[in-house]
Amino acid sequence: MSIQLLANLSYILSAVLFVFGLKMLGSPATARRGNLLSSLGMLIALCAGLSAEGILSYEYILSGILLGSVIGALAARLITMTAMPEMVALFNGSGGAASLLVGWSTLYIGEVSTFTSVTIMLAMLIGGLTFTGSLIAYGKLSETITSKALVFTGQRIVNSLILLGILTVAVLFVMAPAPDSVWLYALLGLALLLGIMAVIPIGGADMPVVISLLNSYSGIAACAAGFAINNNILIVAGSLVGASGIILTNIMCKAMNRSLANVLFSGFGALKQGKAIEGEVKPISVQDAYYILEAANNVCFVPGYGMAVAQAQHVVKELGEILEARGTEISYAIHPVAGRMPGHMNVLLAEADVPYEQLVEMDDINPRIEHVDVAIVIGANDVVNPSARDDVDSPIYGMPIINVDQARTVFVLKRSMASGFAGVDNPLFFGENSRMLFGDAKASISGLVSEFG
Repeated sequence: MSIQLLANLSYILSAVLFVFGLKMLGSPATARRGNLLSSLGMLIALCAGLSAEGILSYEYILSGILLGSVIGALAARLITMTAMPEMVALFNGSGGAASLLVGWSTLYIGEVSTFTSVTIMLAMLIGGLTFTGSLIAYGKLSETITSKALVFTGQRIVNSLILLGILTVAVLFVMAPAPDSVWLYALLGLALLLGIMAVIPIGGADMPVVISLLNSYSGIAACAAGFAINNNILIVAGSLVGASGIILTNIMCKAMNRSLANVLFSGFGALKQGKAIEGEVKPISVQDAYYILEAANNVCFVPGYGMAVAQAQHVVKELGEILEARGTEISYAIHPVAGRMPGHMNVLLAEADVPYEQLVEMDDINPRIEHVDVAIVIGANDVVNPSARDDVDSPIYGMPIINVDQARTVFVLKRSMASGFAGVDNPLFFGENSRMLFGDAKASISGLVSEFG
């Protein structure tokens, strides 16, 4: 059996593992196994590809596996859950940069066909804009740069000129592909610039959509790189990532009741300000909150990014178990774009071993929210903001929300009255049935657990 045939058989096995792994990632109950299957598929593909092409020996491959395992283990242990969205952004950017370099390196192999030069151009273009776009997304998510939409007069004209320039230099490069071509460097520079210009006008509330879209871009870039180097498994893997990213992006857009074009080109929150909110908040102590919870028959937790900041998921589960032991019905309402990346809250609650059956999607909890005795909002803001439903001038108007304001009593756990990531004030805090439990969410929930003890 030739090494090339063995490599192709390994690619088929890898592709099967990718498909089954991706399928299993669709459920928290099987996600870990799906991740392991996909990782195994990638390991097989890498070993087969590098060996078949004679690029690296097994000694180098094993050294790379060891080094990568150490880096991955350290990242898994040291990166906090609050930093997970920006780490995902860096992963997307790394994928884009890798595809760019793979496409670029193909020019040094020898003379390339027109088809190959087109795929090289696409790998560099999409990889480049994914790389810089992901860096800007990282900056917004980590708040290294402002999370607000950055717009300026004539921005769309500038972007149009960049796109026109890319189209021009792309054609010129494809006509005469060479590693030292001036059109190559022009394409690279414009692609990197486009990534920056594409993400800076997108506000913080839209970052979950941007994350999934950049993930799709990284897959498409990998697919183009696969065509450039004629590697079947890279084409398959890139196609899977690109397609799943687009599907997830569409789900995110539907969850916000906005089109992808609106997300990319509207400059979220840059123009609309919403109505001024007047009223008086009603703080509550841990002791008073305990008395209300003690009498509740139905309690719904609504997690948000603040729960990740406070690392409160474990004490939230503990409180839920205490209430459940007393006969209280417990549920966790999950908004599709809660947190700063797709599935952020699901990951947090899965980490705390919250039963998957208790997680309730927004569309399922809203019809019965009026019968919830106490809704406990833990660090969520924009996804429970009634302005999205009632204020046509609000930048989040039209976005489906969890209607916690319709519950009989609402506890809002926050450190302060600061607005959410979208920078929009929340009238929920001033509602007649709302009580503000100020302080660190983990400390507040721990205090409630102690009261029941």
